[in-house]
Amino acid sequence: MTPFLRKILGMNWVLVLVMYGLLIFGVFMIESAARHIPIGQEQTGQFGSSGAYFSWMQKNWIVVGSVAYFAAALIDYKWIRWLGIPLYAVSIGLMIMAMKADDDVHRLVVGGLSFQPAQLGVTSGIVMIAWLMHDLPKLHAVLGNPFLKIAIIGVISAVPFLLVMMMGDMGSALVWIPVVIVALLVAGIPFRFLSFIAFVSAGMLPILYFVILPLVSERGPDRIDLWLRMMQGQEVDTLGDAYAPHNVSMAVGKAGWKGVGWKATAEEGSLHDKGFIPRLTAHNDFIFAVIAEELGFRGALLLLGGFTLLLIQGLFIGFYSRDVAGRLIVCMVVALFFAHIYENIGMCVLLMPITGIPLPLISYSGTFVVICMFLLGMVQSVWVHRHLEGRLEEA
Repeated sequence: MTPFLRKILGMNWVLVLVMYGLLIFGVFMIESAARHIPIGQEQTGQFGSSGAYFSWMQKNWIVVGSVAYFAAALIDYKWIRWLGIPLYAVSIGLMIMAMKADDDVHRLVVGGLSFQPAQLGVTSGIVMIAWLMHDLPKLHAVLGNPFLKIAIIGVISAVPFLLVMMMGDMGSALVWIPVVIVALLVAGIPFRFLSFIAFVSAGMLPILYFVILPLVSERGPDRIDLWLRMMQGQEVDTLGDAYAPHNVSMAVGKAGWKGVGWKATAEEGSLHDKGFIPRLTAHNDFIFAVIAEELGFRGALLLLGGFTLLLIQGLFIGFYSRDVAGRLIVCMVVALFFAHIYENIGMCVLLMPITGIPLPLISYSGTFVVICMFLLGMVQSVWVHRHLEGRLEEA
């Protein structure tokens, strides 16, 4: 049996099946969620509807993502560390360029492709942290000092975090918090240091909220304030700033067990078809609301079950990792996915403020689908190469 075939057969196929199951489910729901988005006459003539067009586009991104997934899975993850520094430097440069973009979401267009460099920043940051935590202590014992580890993780995460906050993309910045927490835990930072960090962080929350957040994000404080008022049942302007969170949560809450049905019309009781769920973002930021309304509690439960299985499988792989680098990669990817899932679903049910963040593998999000599949490919690589103990030092 060739090494290539051995790797293919040795993959964690539960992870593969769950990932593609979620992707197919996402394509299915994008066709309904995106059916009201205006598109050109050429696309309408070719696909018949905007929903069919966006679902077709998502399929194309999945094909590209599949190449990234299997490439990352079949290459020993020890080699991917060489991409860490150049990718991190490029992502920082792209984020600085994106800050000068004229649109509100600070996207860049490269070769006809539109993407948010913040997504690349998280990916490169995960690779950087994993390999520095693994390699530095081997160079000298001093480099394994907990203070140095904390400083490295802090600097690597703080630079993209602040840049993304300055862009006004609070959602993409917040996902760094659980990623950093998990990195500190898995890197072996002693509990007394973690307790001190938690104590200092809690003490700085008022300064961060009242001083720093208004400086780096114009809309962040307003969104948090609106969310807090809605959580407390205070009066808000449901035709103004509270329009999206109010109606999105209403769509989720009224669905019942079965929902109103896939592609349901206004006559069938669909708030999405009536336009109460913002139509231009229903296929990405608010796709969970469309899923919950159309497929009901059972559809939402099916989706949550799929995500739970994906995350548990990731932790299972991390448990069998051959080294610290593999555990860090897996656990940080799981933390990143959990953060996206919790934020996206949470803002649809008023557990989180509206931040505009996609649901992994489900939302129509272009390059983010490719990045998610690449990250899961690295997780798969940790599983495929788990029996190669001792060979890492040769690289």
